Amino acid sequence: MNTGVFRLFSGYFGLFLAWPLLSPAQPPPPLSHSYVWRNVAMGGGGFVTGLETHPRQKDLIYARTDVGGAYRWDAAARRWISLTDWISMADNNLMGIESIALDPLDSNRVYLAAGTYDRGNAAILRSDDQGRTFQRTDVPFKMGGNEMGRFNGERLAVDPNQGEIIFFGSRLDGLWKSADRGATWHKVQSFLNTGSTQPSPAGSDAAASPRRRGGAFGQQQAVGIVSVVFAPSSAKPGQPTPTLYAAVSTTGTNLYRSNDGGAAWEAMEGQPIGLRPNHLLLAPDGVLYLTCGREPGPNTMTDGAVWKCDPARNAWTDITPVKPAASDQPFGYGDITVDALHPSTIMVTTFAHWHPHDEIFRSTNSGASWTPLWSQAQWDFSSAPYTQSRTPHWMGDIKINPFNSDQVLFTTGYGIWSCRDVTQADAGKPTHWTFLDDGLEETVPLALISPPLGPHLVSGVGDIDGFRHDNLNDSPQQGLFQGPRYGNTEDLAFAGLNPAVLVRSGAGGDGSVRAAISMDGGSTWKALASEPPNRAGAGAITISADGKIIVWTPRQTAPHFTLDLGTTWTPCAGLASGARVVADAVNPARFYSFDASAGKLLASTNGAAAFAATPIVLPATGSGFGGANNSSLSPAPGVEGDLWLVLRDSGLYHLTDAGAASAKIQNVQEAFSVGFGMAAPGKVYPALYLAGSVRGLQAIFRSDDAGATWVRINDDAHQYGWVSHVTGDPRVYGRVYFATGGRGVIYGEPSAQ
Repeated sequence: MNTGVFRLFSGYFGLFLAWPLLSPAQPPPPLSHSYVWRNVAMGGGGFVTGLETHPRQKDLIYARTDVGGAYRWDAAARRWISLTDWISMADNNLMGIESIALDPLDSNRVYLAAGTYDRGNAAILRSDDQGRTFQRTDVPFKMGGNEMGRFNGERLAVDPNQGEIIFFGSRLDGLWKSADRGATWHKVQSFLNTGSTQPSPAGSDAAASPRRRGGAFGQQQAVGIVSVVFAPSSAKPGQPTPTLYAAVSTTGTNLYRSNDGGAAWEAMEGQPIGLRPNHLLLAPDGVLYLTCGREPGPNTMTDGAVWKCDPARNAWTDITPVKPAASDQPFGYGDITVDALHPSTIMVTTFAHWHPHDEIFRSTNSGASWTPLWSQAQWDFSSAPYTQSRTPHWMGDIKINPFNSDQVLFTTGYGIWSCRDVTQADAGKPTHWTFLDDGLEETVPLALISPPLGPHLVSGVGDIDGFRHDNLNDSPQQGLFQGPRYGNTEDLAFAGLNPAVLVRSGAGGDGSVRAAISMDGGSTWKALASEPPNRAGAGAITISADGKIIVWTPRQTAPHFTLDLGTTWTPCAGLASGARVVADAVNPARFYSFDASAGKLLASTNGAAAFAATPIVLPATGSGFGGANNSSLSPAPGVEGDLWLVLRDSGLYHLTDAGAASAKIQNVQEAFSVGFGMAAPGKVYPALYLAGSVRGLQAIFRSDDAGATWVRINDDAHQYGWVSHVTGDPRVYGRVYFATGGRGVIYGEPSAQ
């Protein structure tokens, strides 16, 4: 996940509290309705931070992501299978995977170190059926699956001779060991006493989070122990492996070795200093390889190197393909891989070499000489056409298939690329690359709409921009939005009576005005003529029912309206800075906004020129308009003056007669998002979809009777972590879409049974 989305969503994670349990006096939970759940196909989109291939079972590959959980490769179906969709909203912090470890002796066992941010909960998830089910151990050490150095690794390692033993190198709390396959953990106290003259690499005050302490290590963006590696040949199967290595993210002494199974540690002699380790790898022939960067990455890396070592002699050799100091720009190195069938063949990725692109280097003589691959590489973009507009970057991991020297995979900030004929490069021939991301949908959608004509879904997506989906099961052939390009499309709306007219706001793009309009259902877009004064970001946008009035609230700015596509802007009287405005779905003159600090609905009957408070009294839920993301207001389609108000901690309210009356939906305790879909057979009012808590159960629900009764439509295996931006499909009864915090857009339909 890139930094723009991190900033947008970092404020949400403090909201994930334990959901209330049912007491005997409470009514039973709502009935459930069986649904089939799928991803809306985009193709990748987020940072895949690591890959792990099993050394003894062909085609057994796992992938980890920074905010979207973990996946296993299904070779028969040629697609990735998500392993963590069972994680609930309450445990959303577990969706960021810090590290993956496989048991070399048992191909069924896989371990996940789960924790997105170090201020949230963390757990070791362990499976003995290749991730189909997991057992969970909550741990006292913190993780950072979406923090600095998240592509480093692997921090988690299973003893290749005795699978009961596992080590984990934490970011802030030192080295930890389990002797019972991850069920319990204890701290390795000896790792604190390494004899290093640099700030202690783990567990000491100097290694604490820079948010909690200053000091040299904090100023260097400490990310703790980044890699733990066993030396399999140092023991026999069934005996604990005595020799293992650990790398620490510091520019001082940073490589340590234990010769007694991790009981005691000492700094390796002759090690290179001045850069931070990213990845540490022990090749089958006993050579130790190290990639480095000056910073932990991924946002910045201004220097780097690649080293190899003969551990028996502590003999280090600099094998860096291109010295960053000799380049036209600063960069570092990401990961290194070794061909298990030909250990003298190695490959390495650059990191943060932005112009013209990063590079992959290949060597067949253990790094004595290198061949760059990019100049003759050929790329197949057909599975996700939007990737043609992107350049592989943040290449944090690379793996040569241990059973097939021709195949290599590498990760990027938006997915996984695979080559089927990499050995062609050894003869000076082109290599061929395919975007190997089917099923791996890791995006953070920021806005969703489902118009009653044209595309079934239009999505605004963090770090990508957005898509028009006519076919939900294929990445759109037209790629991203055609028109001004935004890094994040933050808001979307369509005209209730003229739904081919769409507006969107975005940020971090190509320098265009940060709002655009489409007259053809999102096929093409044109930037508005200008922006309101004193704007600070994309913010919220809406459009009148007839498509003639646009109201835009750029971030940290008061709402303004335009009648001429942005040539002129006029402030909306009666609204303060940050007020989010929505348009009535039927009456072009009506607009609404909710003031969370006062608990008041404000309405306009003159095309957003002026707003006044309505007589109803609602709970005050936060400071200012929008209640610090704790509230949202949604007009019901096809019904004038009909609104639904989500108050995250107070529930759901139905406002009628343009705000003259309100009713709390009594059986909804918490509400996160509400949306509308096609009415049930025999009904007139739209079906309602809710992410929230009904009768003490947090889930996704549907109501066919305007909120009088609710049916749960998801199940415990399909929770997807954080859920937001729920909306139904106005043309397909029962179909619902929702955005997640890292698993893309999910859509569900009633099962055939």
